[in-house]
This record gives sequence, structure tokens and C-alpha cells, in this order.
Amino acid sequence: MTLREILDACEGRWYGDPGLLDRAPADIVTDSRKAGPGSLFIALRGERTDGHRYIPDVLERGVLAVLCEEEGPAGEPRLVVPSVMKALRHAARWNRNRFSIPFVGITGSVGKTTAKEMTAAVLAAHGPTFKTPGSMNGQLGIPVALMGLEPGYEAAVMEMGISLPGEMRRLSSVVRPDMAVFMNIGDSHLEALGDRQGILREKAEMLAYSAPDAPLICNGDDPLLNGWDFGRPVIRFGLGSHCQVRGTDLMTVDGGEAQRCTVCHDGGQFSVYIPAYGVYMIYAVLAAAAVGLTLGLTEEEIIRGVAAYKTVGHRSRIVHTGYCTLIDDCYNANPTSNRAAIDSMAGLPGRKVCILGDMREMGPQSRRLHEEIGRYAAEHGVQALYTQGEDAAYMAQAAGDIARHFPDKAVLIASLPELIHPGDLVLVKASHGPAFDEIAAAVEALRGGKVNADPDKLP
Repeated sequence: MTLREILDACEGRWYGDPGLLDRAPADIVTDSRKAGPGSLFIALRGERTDGHRYIPDVLERGVLAVLCEEEGPAGEPRLVVPSVMKALRHAARWNRNRFSIPFVGITGSVGKTTAKEMTAAVLAAHGPTFKTPGSMNGQLGIPVALMGLEPGYEAAVMEMGISLPGEMRRLSSVVRPDMAVFMNIGDSHLEALGDRQGILREKAEMLAYSAPDAPLICNGDDPLLNGWDFGRPVIRFGLGSHCQVRGTDLMTVDGGEAQRCTVCHDGGQFSVYIPAYGVYMIYAVLAAAAVGLTLGLTEEEIIRGVAAYKTVGHRSRIVHTGYCTLIDDCYNANPTSNRAAIDSMAGLPGRKVCILGDMREMGPQSRRLHEEIGRYAAEHGVQALYTQGEDAAYMAQAAGDIARHFPDKAVLIASLPELIHPGDLVLVKASHGPAFDEIAAAVEALRGGKVNADPDKLP
């Protein structure tokens, strides 16, 4: 989008050289440190800081313009609006409406990013496919991503995440998905959404701005999704015999780090090679296959797309350190994803060790849910459980003799040489806030019982 198009879409006021209006930003940034020549800087007001404070700095860096809520000195390239967040939605909606390609919306409590990446990989085997970058799945990320959509794509895959009531309806008004995919409904964001029924009610708002005949694809093995009345036909995927797209003949290969699965559908069946481990990956594959089949892809294209999948970020990243095997899954955590991660360890060799942290936004049920994960770990093959975090202490208490709790993360990291043995299989997982990527990095650095890292740089 050019600045003029953004200006028209959000009905803002322009202050600056009119000749700049026909230029398109080189990129769109919300972090002033990432702003550079040609950028459009979005000045957001947040709980911790106000992006307007950094406008002088980004202007010195040569940004093309600033989208903000305050007027500045004469001549500064500012696009001024009453609300930056509303302006972003208006601009993103304007740009999305220029495209007639199929938009696939994906939501769920667990595995949204994995399903998005897998679905995009499958559709990319047929033609160029746009996808939300990284984890840009919320009220800010989706509008910014959509403002960058340009001609040349044949499909778009949009991960849509929420944590508060009303958010999905706003996202739906921007994305207007032509196809909706529901992965699962678990215990996440309970603090704001109440219970699983409340979570599903909010996520179902994805359909608010989709056509009445838009295909709806749901996990048929999820009890709540399977029994929910969406008021329209549902295509189900899963392992159950009632699913139209069904997985059978599951097996692990390549030492447990990859899988094979047969995908059965009304038109036949085909085998796929999945270059990732974990039962939850099967559901991402089946969802992607259901999308591909609905959009008319061939079986060969789906097979090729699944094989091209790549893990992103700190999501079930397997690292053979030479001392132990690390499963780096510390991007996020909730009860459903923790259980799935523990189950998935069963297919890999080594002493099963879990380093688990707080699951955030669990609301009044937090203690009970953390205790349940501790018991689940003790009952499902975990041989050592190390926890850190205020609520994670309840996991350790419930797990019993296999567990040890560390009130301080630095102490846990310093203790890793005595906690982790050669050949161990180590899962590191917590919500994003506790920053367990620091622990994962320290585990990865273990060499011969020592942390091979500069101690001054450890937390």
C-alpha cells in the first residue's frame, strides 16, 4: 500500500511533503529500533511505553513516515489519526478487499502456528502462498501483515489468535476468511474467557464475517468442537472413523524425529512423510490436507507440501547437542500443549526430563491445572521434573519424588550440569513470559557436564 492508500483507508490527516504520498513503505515497524530508511513507523501507546516518544529518533533514521495520534512540527511526515489501532484495521481491511484469492483462517488453543505453517507449506506446493509471519496472529500482527500483502499470491493463510472477548470479531472483520479451521479448544486464556465453552464461543466469531457457505474444517477428535453446533456443515479431520479426512497407520521414523501417516479421504488415500515429531503434528497435517483437498489440490501436491514443512521458532525444535537431546518448546504453554509435549517424548530415546515453567492466564483454576500437569508427568513416563516459577511449584508438589522446584531461574541454570545426564531427552517448556529460552540455550550449551557459556551472560 502507498501512503496515499493508507491515508484514504483510515481517513487520516497528512502532514509532510505531498510528494511522499505515492510511495510505498519499505517495511512497517512498531519497534523503533527496527526502523530504517523507508520504514513506516507505527507509534503505539502501550502499558510500558508510548511509541510517540520515539518519533524524533525514527525520523532521524530516515523513516518514510509515522502513523501516530499526535501532530508534530511543520513538515514532519506524519499520518495522524484518532486511533492508531483502528487505523491499522481500516488500512488492512482496505488492502485485503483488493484480493479475490482464498483466505484461510486458522484458530485453536494449541498448535495454531504449526497448523498455519503446515497449511501454507501444502498450499505453496500448488502456488505462491501468503502467510502471517512468525506469530503475528493478533490485534496488531494481523493488520500489519495484511498491509504488506501484494499481488502474486494464490492463497493466504492467516493464523488468528485471541485472549480477550471481542477480539476475534474484530480480526474476522479484517480477514473475512473464506475458510475457517478450528484446531482444538483447550485451557488457555481462561482468566479472560472463563471456560472452554467461553473460549469456543469467542473463537467461533471467526465466522462472523465469512460467507454462510464458507467451508468449516474442525478437529473431529476434539469433544467440544465435535459436538458444537456451528449452524453450517462441518468437514472433520482427525483419527476417528467419523472424520472425513482421517489419519491411519501412524509410525515414527528416523529415530523418532519424523513420522509417516496415511491420509484417508472420500476420494482415496495417500501416504505422507512428516519431517517433525509429535502426535500433534498429525493433526496439523490432517488439517492442511483437508484445506488442500477442499481447494482442489492434488494428492501429490499435498504430499510434497507436507514434506517441505519446517519448524519455526522455539516450537518442538529438536537439538542433538552431543551431550543430550533438547526439545526446545518454550514459546508457549498451556495444559493441552504440555500434555501433548509429554506424550510426544515417548517416541524418542533417553531418560525423560522435563523443565517446566508457569502456564500464564489460567485464572482461578491455575493451581489445579498446574497440579494436573505435575501428576500427568509422573504418570506418563517422565523420570525427572524440574520446575521454576510461582505456579510451576504446584507441578512439582503434585509430581512427587521425581520433581524438584527452583524458585530462581539463575539457580536452575547453574544446577543444569548436575541435573542433566549424558544421553538425556530434555523438554523445556513454559509460557512466553518466563523467558525459558534462556534455559533452553543453557541446556543446548551443556558439554561434558559443564555449561559451555559465558557465566556473565547467564541470567
